Amino acid sequence: MPKIEERGEQPYAGIRRTITWREFPLIADRIPELIGWLAARGLRPAGAPFFRYVTLQGEDSGLVEAGVPVEGPVDGEGDVFAGTLPAGRYATVTHAGHPDGLFQVTTDLLGWAADQGLTWDMSESEDGEHWACRLEIYRTDPAVQPDLGQWETELAFKLAGG
Repeated sequence: MPKIEERGEQPYAGIRRTITWREFPLIADRIPELIGWLAARGLRPAGAPFFRYVTLQGEDSGLVEAGVPVEGPVDGEGDVFAGTLPAGRYATVTHAGHPDGLFQVTTDLLGWAADQGLTWDMSESEDGEHWACRLEIYRTDPAVQPDLGQWETELAFKLAGG
């Protein structure tokens, strides 16, 4: 069941890429690189890795970030940049099961929010939908649980005005 929660600002390190959904592994495979980048600097992730959908460009592509929360601001280098997820009200829902089910979970969350009269913190332009913060947070470590059917993933989308 979706819920609304307040989230504080969260510094993170990320890698950004415009991809088609078939190319998603090109950004997903960068998470270990990010964790290695942090480890090389003596830093540890402050939470679960995530994908942030920054701009959705139609039904087949988007600007996506692979991100890892950190305790405090970091300096980016090379492909890695430093960012801050915005504070505010978020609609969230947790999915237990294979990530292939996330499309339906996302559709359900969007419908639930519409039924509640909620709007997203996003804008539209010719180049797509620009989201203030639309996250897919992977709570399950693949090294600990290789069975994708047992994974837990949280969706957290920032609401307008919050």
